Parts: sequence; C-alpha cells; structure tokens
Amino acid sequence: MKVATIGFTKKSARQFFELLRSSKVTRIVDVRLNNASQLAGFAKKNDLAWLAQELCGIEYVHMPSLAPTKALLNNYRKGRIACDVYEKIFFDLMKERRIESTISKELVNSGCLLCSEDQPHNCHRRLVAEYLEDR
Repeated sequence: MKVATIGFTKKSARQFFELLRSSKVTRIVDVRLNNASQLAGFAKKNDLAWLAQELCGIEYVHMPSLAPTKALLNNYRKGRIACDVYEKIFFDLMKERRIESTISKELVNSGCLLCSEDQPHNCHRRLVAEYLEDR
C-alpha cells in the first residue's frame, strides 16, 4: 500500500499542488479536525476539494476520525503534555477507534494524508501513517 503525507503551511498553492501532482496520488485524505478555518487559505475544505480536482484530478475526502480530539491537540499545543505522551495517547485513540478496521484500505491506498503542519515529524499525519503501516 502506498500512502503519502503533506502539510500545507509554509507552501504556496503552486508548490502544494505541484507536490501533489508529482506524487501521483489519487486522493487527499484530510486528517484535520477542523478543515474550514479561515487561516487555512487555499486548504479550506471546499476550496481544496475543488482545486485538487481541477488542477490535479485528485479526489478529496475529510476523515476527522483520523484526527486527535480537540482536548488532546490543545493540551499538546499548549505544552501541557510532552510529545511522547501525546503520541502514546493518540496511538491508543486510533486503536480504540479501530481505524484499521473502520477505514477502507482503498480509501487510503494511493492517498495523501493532509494536515496543516509543514513537517511530518511535528504532525499527527505521520502517526496515522505509522499506525496503519503497522497494521
């Protein structure tokens, strides 16, 4: 199974869509809890879905079940919990949600997990990819 990841911050729309096009993914799997923030610019839900289809022929799907809870994310961002604790809690949450059973492989295969963070090592999309790879 082939799964890519991408973040949209610190990228222009041109860079972002060229990366998607060159990766040959067929679907953006949006793993953000909130995909409609004004701060997202071109990556707001409806704009992103339209742009991905029109510019790259790529489908868009929002999967909030692959996002951390709002409380977990806030605790991590505000420094209330360390990175390793955040990762363990999020892995446990994915296990509890049984994402490997509830998300079809076809949905993720040849897909690109999308979140806002520029680099994957700072983002839960890496954790989702690792979790799914292990299962």
